[in-house]
Amino acid sequence: MFRHDSPDEAAFRAEVRSWYEANLPASLRGRTNRPPPAELMPWYHALSRKGWIAPHWPQEHGGMGATLNQQIIMTEELARVGAPHLPAQGLHHIGPILIEFGTAAQKANHLPPIIDGSVIWAQGYSEPGAGSDLASLATRATLEGDHFVVNGQKIWTTWGHHSHWMFALVRTDREAQPRHAGISFLLIDLATPGIRIRPIRTIAGDDEFSEVFFDDVVVPAENLVGKLNDGWRIANALLGHERLGTSNPQFALMALERIRTIARATGIMADPAFRDRLAAASINVTALSALFSHAVELTNRARSPGPEASIIKIYGSELLQSLNDLLLEAAGSQASIEHPVTTELGIVDISTPFLQVRRATIYGGSSEIQRNIVARRVLNLPQ
Repeated sequence: MFRHDSPDEAAFRAEVRSWYEANLPASLRGRTNRPPPAELMPWYHALSRKGWIAPHWPQEHGGMGATLNQQIIMTEELARVGAPHLPAQGLHHIGPILIEFGTAAQKANHLPPIIDGSVIWAQGYSEPGAGSDLASLATRATLEGDHFVVNGQKIWTTWGHHSHWMFALVRTDREAQPRHAGISFLLIDLATPGIRIRPIRTIAGDDEFSEVFFDDVVVPAENLVGKLNDGWRIANALLGHERLGTSNPQFALMALERIRTIARATGIMADPAFRDRLAAASINVTALSALFSHAVELTNRARSPGPEASIIKIYGSELLQSLNDLLLEAAGSQASIEHPVTTELGIVDISTPFLQVRRATIYGGSSEIQRNIVARRVLNLPQ
């Protein structure tokens, strides 16, 4: 987007583009929703066999150990081919966290199944009374000898009903002050007795989320990541990875291409005022790509994204919403059609992505919370 490939990078891009084109099924291209596991996981497994499922992971943990520029190239080519959203909680969240904070046994037990796609992970953070104010979470875990007993509820759990394991924040000290001082980070096998999972149907018509109930669920003590009552520190490191992952420019690039396609089909591309707005949107996507590459570079240097992740989360999620607003404008009278629109230039889904991105400024920490973080930790503004 904002740089030129070296000869070696150009050769790598050609290899990546050729392989994606040859191996990504047509039925998965351009999907605005995340396909169900039966459709999606064969693509995941193909990337794993190729060695490309985790470009950002070190090679010693099963990753590709790709350079920053190689990771950017792969992101751009995934967008070009219209690749679907992969389940990200293992690859981008708990995987990097275990690499940084996990024990040798935890890494050995959990990293290989993430790489080969045999285990799907869910995140247990939000609760009915603890979303943006995560420190007020009430799900509790009581240590009894060599195990914890967990009781409570999690909500908005992405792919919870398709997942095998969950990493969760739980309250292990009810009296601790401040509140976040009594929270721990647990790995929970979702096949454990006492767990109930109920899918949630969203405004976009998918069942991307679920709510999870824990009733006297026994979790081995060795599933504690880090120290007891030190989960908030780990959670903040993970949220940095999450905010970075949700701002991946792949999704903005795909949205930009949808706008261009429908604008040519409806004829609004001939309107100079619309072309100005499209040009501005293109510049903003380029800026997001630059921000993303900088954040990836920090991560590659073994620095967990801090306030930088909040800045890119605000910019990336709000840009995604504005792009889909522009998509509606470009679609004109076809904007309200529920199903994808067939044009001479290709099929374009309009209403579904517009509805889906309404939640982009909420998950991973709402824009309001992110602005508070930036105000305190970057601008040093008073409380």
